[in-house]
Amino acid sequence: MQVMKSLVAAAMLVSSAGALAQGADDVVGTWVFVSSVRDSENGKINTYGAGAEGRMTLDSGGHYSITIIGANLPKFASGAVFRGTAEENAAVLGRSNAHFGTYSVNADKSLTFRTERGTFPNGDGTEQRRSFTLVGDQLAYVIPLPSGGTSVVTWRRAKP
Repeated sequence: MQVMKSLVAAAMLVSSAGALAQGADDVVGTWVFVSSVRDSENGKINTYGAGAEGRMTLDSGGHYSITIIGANLPKFASGAVFRGTAEENAAVLGRSNAHFGTYSVNADKSLTFRTERGTFPNGDGTEQRRSFTLVGDQLAYVIPLPSGGTSVVTWRRAKP
């Protein structure tokens, strides 16, 4: 009986330690976009609109790629990718985000993204640290906004 109690206690300890360990191996993989919600003085705002889709890939070599595309983007009247009107281009850029580079997982449960290039050129060559939580198959990180408030970006681990 004592041996059984010890085994159960050891299993619980290992299980809870695994839940708390949020290292680089725990975040590696492909993630599906769930939401990006800005919390500002005007309330909560769904950054990319309802129905947005995206993927985040974090590989074991420390490289990442993020793409988020808003739902119901306008089709370009010209039918040509580089011939959108100012309004069409603004709508697409305003509800899309893509960037890639390298990342690291830090001991303080934060991710550091080092952006090489992206659709928002001001982010090129920058390093951005984001606190994160990982609960089961859901990863969320917090972006502090320059205007105040935060944005919480949530991802779900992709199924094979």
